[in-house]
Amino acid sequence: MALTPQQFRADFPEFVSTQSFPNSMVQFYIALSNQMLNVDRFLDSFVYAQELFVAHTCTIEARALKEASGGGIPGTMVAGIPTSKSVDKVSVSYDVSSIMDAAAGHWNMSVYGIRLWQLMGLFGAGPVVVGQGYAPPFSGPAWSGPDCTPSFTGFGN
Repeated sequence: MALTPQQFRADFPEFVSTQSFPNSMVQFYIALSNQMLNVDRFLDSFVYAQELFVAHTCTIEARALKEASGGGIPGTMVAGIPTSKSVDKVSVSYDVSSIMDAAAGHWNMSVYGIRLWQLMGLFGAGPVVVGQGYAPPFSGPAWSGPDCTPSFTGFGN
């Protein structure tokens, strides 16, 4: 199934406003997601990964458009997640370390990016054997690893 702006808006109703998130913007990021994400990696969850990518990038783009509409220069103010706010005598802080990953970079700039980063980690996990060729279909038992039995000449036989 190919992702469409209509499907994206149905699954993520917070992006239903075509004023804040024009169809051209959504379609642009859908097309970009096809180039940036690997369908073979996400399999049946590919459309969901695309939707998270589109939501993340549209959120950042909407922020830039808001800056431009206020007379500012879009893209010059890169803001992370606020950790404190003070108004008069009231102050609020949040600990975001439990949801942010230091290695995630710009994916931390929206909740959708954080979700996509976590999804990429889940779909990137799996068995990895260094130094072994890939020859599907697999037959026989799994490789047990190198022989690490100590001997007089080192390890193995």
